[in-house]
Amino acid sequence: MEELIKKSFEKGEGIFRMIPNFIPVKFGIPGRRLKIHPNDYFAYGVDAGTIMERWFCSVSRTHIKDDKRPDQGLSYVLGENGEQFFLKDAVKELGKSLIGNELMDKYGTFPVFAKFFDYETPLYFHFHPSEEIANKVGCGAKPECYYFPPQVNPYSGKRASTYFGFNAGVTKEDVRNCIEHFGDFDTKILGMSKAYDIEVGTGWYVPAGVIHAPGSLLTYEPQWGTDLNCVLENVVCGEAFDKKFMTDIIPDDVKEEDKVDYILNAIDWNANYDVDFKKKYFRPSIELPKVQDGLIEKWVCYDDDYITAKEVTVLPGCEVIVKDNAAYGCILTQGFGTFGKYPAEAVNMMRVGDFTADEFFVSKDKANVGVKIVNKSTVEPLVFLQHFGPDNAVYVKE
Repeated sequence: MEELIKKSFEKGEGIFRMIPNFIPVKFGIPGRRLKIHPNDYFAYGVDAGTIMERWFCSVSRTHIKDDKRPDQGLSYVLGENGEQFFLKDAVKELGKSLIGNELMDKYGTFPVFAKFFDYETPLYFHFHPSEEIANKVGCGAKPECYYFPPQVNPYSGKRASTYFGFNAGVTKEDVRNCIEHFGDFDTKILGMSKAYDIEVGTGWYVPAGVIHAPGSLLTYEPQWGTDLNCVLENVVCGEAFDKKFMTDIIPDDVKEEDKVDYILNAIDWNANYDVDFKKKYFRPSIELPKVQDGLIEKWVCYDDDYITAKEVTVLPGCEVIVKDNAAYGCILTQGFGTFGKYPAEAVNMMRVGDFTADEFFVSKDKANVGVKIVNKSTVEPLVFLQHFGPDNAVYVKE
């Protein structure tokens, strides 16, 4: 395996071509914007759930395990002759040659990944606990970013608005009452929160501890490499959720009578009452200064210590060199051409299990030197999204 990884790395000139990584979910309704064949939403079996997510360049397994797919969540690299191996194993084998000194020394891995999540209905009102709380159940904190790409949002689903935090006047006792009666009746906890309309071409940053109920646009979500949450909403669009969704963050040694307080203490109350929430966490895209003809770059996730993402557009018929400071994963959302030495094309429709030419992982050294990208269309832009870890944190001052 070591020889295969090294050979693939050398042949790809510091770039890996990735294999699509789909995640089935046992709740909600699919938005059907992932561009997979209509017959493939239950490709892993009805018991596994409906495919509603695609993960990009992930070295993390899903928190919810599937005995039939023990590798669920992990992304595979495609070798030159059809061989496959985990990106996680490539990071372990190549180390600093792949992801650079900073990430390898501090984290020992590539600590972030990105995904598309695609739900027809909005997601439940939930939060991701802090590092201290998450560590107690073997996970980590999950700061995350949202961006809504126009290319994969031909329609907006059932509710194109996201709820964040609590309204002024909501008390801890109000929230306690909802938690205590999670299994008894529809607590309607969402009425205690404020909705913000979400629009394509914009995004948000969501720190750990902030309660949110994401809207129904297909969402590009660069995130920290963990998958743990606490659900506070028990009925969403008529669908009831088991109490397990709420108690997943609680260690086994917490007594039954202490569980409600444990959840309440895990919430970041200051952040959830923030009257300037949108000012702090809304992320309009910000165009970078022009450096080459035919190249447009926009920061779409920024101003946090963990995750950065960029949307790159290469205009029709143009050839550019895209340089970056750090290793990254990327997904094409529009157009066709070449990405480094590889053919590259956004997917119109794929079967689950097919190889595609729309997802790549770029090493730090290759990113520093630059990736040659050619748009071979005469009429359509080539567009891709890049996600970076904390070694490429970007702070934009207005």
